[in-house]
Amino acid sequence: MNPLAEQLNQTIKAAAPHVYDMLSDVGKRLFFPKGILSQSAEAKEKAYTINATIGIAKEGGRTMRFDSVMASIPTIRPSQSLTYASSFGVAALRNAWREEMVEKNSSLAGKPVSLPVVTCGITHGIATFADVWTNADDVIILPEMMWGNYSMIFSVRRGARIRHYELFTDGGRFNLAAFEQAVRQEAADNRKITVVLNFPHNPTGYTLSETEADGVVNILKDVAASGTFIVAVTDDAYFGLFYEPETIKESIFARLCGAHPGILAVKLDGATKENYVWGLRVGFITYGGTFAGDPAALFDALERKTAGCIRGTISNASHLSQTILLNSMQDEKNRDERQEKFNILMDRARRVKTVSKDPKYAAAWDVYPFNSGYFMCIRLKTVDAETLRVHLLDRYGVGLISLGRANLRIAFSCMEAADVEKLFDTIYQGIKELENSQ
Repeated sequence: MNPLAEQLNQTIKAAAPHVYDMLSDVGKRLFFPKGILSQSAEAKEKAYTINATIGIAKEGGRTMRFDSVMASIPTIRPSQSLTYASSFGVAALRNAWREEMVEKNSSLAGKPVSLPVVTCGITHGIATFADVWTNADDVIILPEMMWGNYSMIFSVRRGARIRHYELFTDGGRFNLAAFEQAVRQEAADNRKITVVLNFPHNPTGYTLSETEADGVVNILKDVAASGTFIVAVTDDAYFGLFYEPETIKESIFARLCGAHPGILAVKLDGATKENYVWGLRVGFITYGGTFAGDPAALFDALERKTAGCIRGTISNASHLSQTILLNSMQDEKNRDERQEKFNILMDRARRVKTVSKDPKYAAAWDVYPFNSGYFMCIRLKTVDAETLRVHLLDRYGVGLISLGRANLRIAFSCMEAADVEKLFDTIYQGIKELENSQ
């Protein structure tokens, strides 16, 4: 094993031996390399005559560039857009994101968390998390309705086993009993379990209530107290888009931090939906938990392993994207812009909730609970979802996503509120046409 990896491992063992045990085999071998990187950093500080270490081109003492490129980004300096960013991410952005995270999540007050490490979007963040923390045959606990890419990342790429549970009760609430059964059964057979908590949920658009969130935390605390190590990872891709009074208004990550020493909390989030910059691909990985003594050395070691994983895959996330995001976060208009877009999405969600539950559709579908995010789902009663999807696309030019035999996902985020009634009337018409053709 590389001495740098061993040094990081010793730091982690000294602070929290169980966290070392949670690492994947790859995670234990990971380190952030020195060599060229550290020598370049040292030269940047001390090489005042000639610095011949940097792997970029310079001209006249400035970053070499095309005017045709800079014409598209005239307000951003080449040194903040064209050069490589650190594999950890731009330092100012990492600090700004952590400050906002603490501000948005009241339960984080007084709890230590790592500096976020920047990823190339949240999907890359999940894949990086999986590399660092997931071995083949590890168990990943997820609801039966889930974002399909989890299978690609955890099962196909890492060889993990996904254990499902029913997301909702018959009464339309989060199925805490099914969640608890899955967690306790897997904890009985495994030294470590990974629990993925995705709220607002993709595809249903559901977020836990205060009571449900406390129930999830209490279950995980109790299981951790029994001796099972838990990696609790929150996929907060749609964070902040909470439309109803009953939902928690923070990430459950905040409540898991410090819940029990046997729980490592990991937050995956990003600017994708929070800042409406889908194509900039800026995400973050943040660590939290309760540990003996000062966790600074532990967090530093975990950040270095995570950045080492990024260094060994994509090198670093886009410097330009990080600079654009940081500039936007620091702009005085940012809060008002965020509220304006939130209000638009909330109006659409409420319109969808009203229309989709119209009694005239009752024989055709049931509506899954939703109160947040971008999506909602309906459960068809009489026709096949894929057959209906293709029929609506071919006959009416209406695009939806079929999920399994009976479910359709509707992204109200990309619809105008004025089109909602037309959409559901068209779905209903398509169902009637398929029924009549049977």
